[in-house]
Amino acid sequence: MTTTPAQHVPVLLEESIEALAIRPDGTYIDATFGRGGHSRAILSQLGAGGRLYSFDRDPRAAQAASELADNPHFRFIQAPFSTLAEVAQREQLTGQVDGILFDLGVSSPQLDDAERGFSFMRDGPLDMRMNPEQGISASEWINTASMDDMVYVFKHYGEERYARRIARAIEHDRKDNPFTRTAQLAGMIARVSPVKEKHKHPATRVFQAIRIHVNQELEEAEAALQAAVGILVPGGRLAVISFHSLEDRLVKRFIRKESEGAQPPAGLPVTEEERLKDCTLKPLSRAIKPGKGEVQRNPRSRSSVLRIAERLP
Repeated sequence: MTTTPAQHVPVLLEESIEALAIRPDGTYIDATFGRGGHSRAILSQLGAGGRLYSFDRDPRAAQAASELADNPHFRFIQAPFSTLAEVAQREQLTGQVDGILFDLGVSSPQLDDAERGFSFMRDGPLDMRMNPEQGISASEWINTASMDDMVYVFKHYGEERYARRIARAIEHDRKDNPFTRTAQLAGMIARVSPVKEKHKHPATRVFQAIRIHVNQELEEAEAALQAAVGILVPGGRLAVISFHSLEDRLVKRFIRKESEGAQPPAGLPVTEEERLKDCTLKPLSRAIKPGKGEVQRNPRSRSSVLRIAERLP
């Protein structure tokens, strides 16, 4: 995450690097390279035998990663992190990775670039794709989606209480004036929203919902987390940074499920050993949040949450 387009400020950097318990000769994965802040910190702790594989589907991230191309310990893979299992199998990493870091959601460089269409604060093309070369844009979706689909997305991914009112206005306006710009959509949402929250633009939840849907962010995260379990070596660390309640809820539930084992039907006599035999993860801490100093330096970090777990034998 960044406070300005020019300066990259990784969120919860010290906490996430400490969470990985990096060994100089270990193998690590940064599943979300972004602009490389976390990857550079990991590389700084690796020795001669250490390796880092970094993923990102954003072409701009691939450009930033090219600066590290000469580092013999570094490998960049331009792909969504949902391909973790496939890449791990190809690279013979299954069960061999000492730590995996996820920094979920949209990055500040993406938000700060108006041409990417992620933010309603700067007018730009209504795109929102993590990889602008793949999938349908936010504009394509918003101009063709059914009323019911829009209502579901706005409610499910944005927790927007005026979802139907906004979807109805979109359906009405797009007939004569299709939505192509972020300011156009944000302005319409502001116009039809009956309640204005203090310090929050009326379009915040809808923009989040569209972005999550267009990029299939929660589905991607769920697939990647499941893959991570099979990639980690026993004792390996999983560290996940999330930025909104939907992401954090998904991560929290995943770690809980993998650490509590199968829940038998009520009344069925099952020993604790039997119940826990299929557990794959052990939580290592409660949710970790940035300190006041970090939030002051980088206000966008205020909603970030770090959760850590360790792979069981």
